[in-house]
Amino acid sequence: MPTFDIVSKFEVSEIDNALQNLDREISQRYDFKSSKSEISLDKNQISISTDDEYKLTQLQEMLKVHLTKRGIDAKVLEMGKIESAAGQSVRQIITLIQGINRDLSKQIIKIVKESKIKVQISIQGEDLRVSGKKRDELQDVISLLKENEFDLPLQFINFRD
Repeated sequence: MPTFDIVSKFEVSEIDNALQNLDREISQRYDFKSSKSEISLDKNQISISTDDEYKLTQLQEMLKVHLTKRGIDAKVLEMGKIESAAGQSVRQIITLIQGINRDLSKQIIKIVKESKIKVQISIQGEDLRVSGKKRDELQDVISLLKENEFDLPLQFINFRD
């Protein structure tokens, strides 16, 4: 019976590489020369601290660009609240989301069931396993899910006949 898994994952090493490239760009950009801008990674959180909100939004955009260059969708970033630090400086914690939560799993299952494609979907932790009798049905499910817009990037792995 053919199966495949629906996951939402990324390589932490790619995040680290993107942050190193971003650090290099910050040190070379003229508008960040005299600023105290820092960006760091702690487990599943990126912390940004800089002089003002304008520079913070610039750093957010640069971060998204660098992640996209490394093959990571910017949807994995959950922007936290902007906090005031000493003086005018600001700080923000960005959480990296990995895995499919229960609500999104139920939403995906509902979309597939409404399409009347004859497959079974089971929730396995933070992943979904799709199985069906025919390979074409599984490919139909993949194309159906690619058409829909979700809050997280989805990958389709472990396709087995």
